[in-house]
Amino acid sequence: MSTRANESETVATPAGDARISWYRDAGPARAVVAVGHGAGGGIEARDLQALAAALPPRGYTVALVEQPWRVAGKKVAPAPKTLDTGWTALWPALAKPGLPVVAAGRSAGARVACRTARELGAHAVLALSFPLHPPGKPEKSRAGELAGAGVPVLVVQGGRDPFGRPAEFPAGTRIAEVAHGDHGFAVPKSAGVSEADSMAQLTGAVLAWLDELFG
Repeated sequence: MSTRANESETVATPAGDARISWYRDAGPARAVVAVGHGAGGGIEARDLQALAAALPPRGYTVALVEQPWRVAGKKVAPAPKTLDTGWTALWPALAKPGLPVVAAGRSAGARVACRTARELGAHAVLALSFPLHPPGKPEKSRAGELAGAGVPVLVVQGGRDPFGRPAEFPAGTRIAEVAHGDHGFAVPKSAGVSEADSMAQLTGAVLAWLDELFG
């Protein structure tokens, strides 16, 4: 699944040039959902593209954010502090439409959104495939980043994500499970569920949450 951005802009940051791809609908928007990618891929990820297609017709502008390392064509993401610096520097461009901004991201991007939400004045955080711990190392929990966001948080997690299955998250976490999904929300053929069905499950959960926040 892929969709075409209405507009793309380059934003200078101390970590290098970042890029924002805007997905808008013709009608009035209620909020901007700004989504950062993970450390292993870019905005072509299936969940990011699904959100870019599903949210604008429902009144939510989507801004898919490419971190400077990705724009520069590098293969490996920099340290978390550098990711935070890039995200923080481009925030004014995300807030420019004058709408509430939901800070969002997948995997490493979700961690960035959580770490910076309070400082930047994000309205809420959408955490896609939040890496609760490294695979096989549940003792190295990052639950503190979720708890420290300081704003409403929705976690959308694959049912078989090795970085943290839904049942592993702390009690009280607002979480939507994508059944059978792995860290990239891919589902095995044996599950009998199509990618389209999984992405509809994901976007449906996100839209329901957004409508609660902005309805």
